[in-house]
Amino acid sequence: MGERIEQMEAWQSAAIWAGAALSVPGVAAWGAMAPSSQLFGRTIRHTQDPGAIALTFDDGPNPAVTPALLEVLEQNSVRATFFVIGKHVRAFPELAVEIVARGHTIANHTETHPRLMLHRAAEVRAELLHCREAIAVATSKEILWMRPPFGFRGPNLDAVVRGLGFAGVVMWSRWAWDWKPQPAGPVIQRLRRVRGGDIVLLHDGDYMRLEGDRRHTVAAMEYWLPRWRDAGMRFVTMDDWKRNS
Repeated sequence: MGERIEQMEAWQSAAIWAGAALSVPGVAAWGAMAPSSQLFGRTIRHTQDPGAIALTFDDGPNPAVTPALLEVLEQNSVRATFFVIGKHVRAFPELAVEIVARGHTIANHTETHPRLMLHRAAEVRAELLHCREAIAVATSKEILWMRPPFGFRGPNLDAVVRGLGFAGVVMWSRWAWDWKPQPAGPVIQRLRRVRGGDIVLLHDGDYMRLEGDRRHTVAAMEYWLPRWRDAGMRFVTMDDWKRNS
């Protein structure tokens, strides 16, 4: 029943967007929020490889979940991309170090997780710079990628991202609706739609609190990673994307 309700909500949302797009403000709203929109600058949504998927985890690092998730990924020889929040990196720098040490790509998800479409260019730049600084202090890594919180983009984002030298803005083609506490079953079910070429949006953290419950995401990975591997799927990070593009 819960899955059916979510599908109905998605259909209703699509209908609303279709109606809204008939107006100029509607087009702007669609361009700011729809994952597929390129209105406010080019974004990356697929791996360019029909035999590979890119798993991406947002809103960490999170001591309640990230260590367990790293273990599951390691057990299945999977590398992923972690879009971290700067204030969380400052709270748990050792987890940022562990992400990098295990061969994953670490990336910028802003300092405080704001809705960037509502902010001026200087504010967007500050959010990205502060997160970049937090990651650099913890890991000494150069950050190539960013993902806007909620996927929300505005007319200021593209120029700021290019000006700061990022390789790209990363969106997604599949998502698990896993950003709130829930049983693992629905998350596992939603991930049945994942196919080769997808960039998958998942969450190991909670932008509203430092130690949010994302155990359902770990359980979903425990279920799917060996099955995807058995099906012949390969896994890439965003750094792999750049090397292969």
